[in-house]
Amino acid sequence: MHLKELTYIVTLADERSISRAADKLFMAQSSLSQFLSQYEAELGLPLFVRTSKGIRPTAAGTLFIDNARTILTHYRLVQNELWDMAELNGGSVILGISSFRGRHMLPKILKRFYEKYPNIRVDIVEQNSMALEDRLIEGSLDLAVVALPLTRLTHEVEFIKKDEIFIVANRNHPVMQFARKHKDSPHYWVELKDTASFEYILSDYDTILGSTSRRQFQKAGIKPIAYNTNISADLGASMARAGLGLAFTYHSCAEDYPDTVYLSIGEDGVFLELALAHPYSTYQSKAAIALGKVIREVFA
Repeated sequence: MHLKELTYIVTLADERSISRAADKLFMAQSSLSQFLSQYEAELGLPLFVRTSKGIRPTAAGTLFIDNARTILTHYRLVQNELWDMAELNGGSVILGISSFRGRHMLPKILKRFYEKYPNIRVDIVEQNSMALEDRLIEGSLDLAVVALPLTRLTHEVEFIKKDEIFIVANRNHPVMQFARKHKDSPHYWVELKDTASFEYILSDYDTILGSTSRRQFQKAGIKPIAYNTNISADLGASMARAGLGLAFTYHSCAEDYPDTVYLSIGEDGVFLELALAHPYSTYQSKAAIALGKVIREVFA
């Protein structure tokens, strides 16, 4: 049994598709499929069920995959301790962050980090905060930028910033007739109830932005007009900028466009808390600690 083989099996389990796993592993689909068949033959039982939509673990496969993850996690922790002996002259960090927030924040974070530590590699895992919490619990991440509150991971979480949720609108959208300026500020705000007659573009329920926006609608006692309800936050903001509806975004992800206005929800605004989260009760490498410090600097 080799670590590379365990990595193949875990990647197949994560992707639930031989073709997607092969792409992620930078290998031919036929080679990965042949590896899996040979590996299962050597074990004497199947690890995955093949379906028309991909693959899923068998009962034996689930047991094998759970143990493979544990082995790979322990190996990585030992690696981190050894790399620490080199005083940050090598090694890697696995960082989890949402695709939307990562698109806006990661270039600044990585640029500053690589200027300080050019020999440390940062591997990025893009998932929403709920999925990243699962990854942290299983120990497959070194740290992650997540939105609070988390439901299960509570002890290894460090608050870093409050992030306001904005409504994204085209400057010529009729919602602007209800917009009001903040005192002593060029920014606008709007009561959510005044937007009830306009179409919204919403993210899915299983995202923080999607679930938070729906709670705000419930709190305001309105049912939004929305035909697109599982759109990524990035695409939703782009559609709103083009005047195709209203969408939600974060202050940390708001980009300046001449035709775009970002509206606070109510005069006081709606905020969520961002935090740095670490795997529960596991060793933190010097590289992970250094990356966390850079993340705090950039968000500050």
